Amino acid sequence: MSGSTRGIGYAIAAALVREGVAVVLNGRDADSVGAAVEALRAAQPDADVAGIAADFADPDQVGRLLEELGDVDILVNSVGLFEVADFAAIADAQWQRYFDVNVMSGVRLSRHLLGPMLAAGWGRIVFIASESGVNVPGDMVHYGATKAAMLALGNGLAKLTRGTEVTVNTILGGPTYSDGVADAIDRIARAQGMPADDLKAAIAAGNGTSLVQRFLDPAEIADLAVYLASPRSSATNGAALRADGGVLTGIL
Repeated sequence: MSGSTRGIGYAIAAALVREGVAVVLNGRDADSVGAAVEALRAAQPDADVAGIAADFADPDQVGRLLEELGDVDILVNSVGLFEVADFAAIADAQWQRYFDVNVMSGVRLSRHLLGPMLAAGWGRIVFIASESGVNVPGDMVHYGATKAAMLALGNGLAKLTRGTEVTVNTILGGPTYSDGVADAIDRIARAQGMPADDLKAAIAAGNGTSLVQRFLDPAEIADLAVYLASPRSSATNGAALRADGGVLTGIL
């Protein structure tokens, strides 16, 4: 699974390991991958865990990752970049980097693995998107646009699985207190001279459509991902499922 050394990706990996799934972690560098592998093994000594380092912004590294992968029947596309940025200041190179990491990572992995899943007669592909792909934030347009593209990618790939036991689904996660979000809040809080917990609470309270009125925990996204990766989700295909804390206001 891509982008799984911390945050939501790591939470999903840990949840799958607890279900007895053999997991291959991925991160940008060997140190972070090694640390995540050891952490999972420490938490569950009988875990079948390996790791492959690759930066999804670099197609050559992705190619080497694909060469190292063995048989895979569950693919979780969880790698992703995000940041708050002024739309006018986002250069073409940054747009390209966001699409390479957030969208093309899933394209390249799915292109490599979907065929073998279909040939084997069973498989699961899960995309970790965001409610920002539906309600695109004005201060994160590039992020929202890539998450919208991820929704389209998952829906289109599902149509290639017609009549099989392979499914492709997407999770619309809500504001989640992942490691990356925690780091960002810490930086902003320091710059504003206020406690990080106060800023965290203020951000959560300021989200007027949230029904839970708090940040989600990565484990709450992982619970849905585990369901979608399991045989129990056999009737769910081509879907975008919300684990957004009620942020999106639509009925569907």
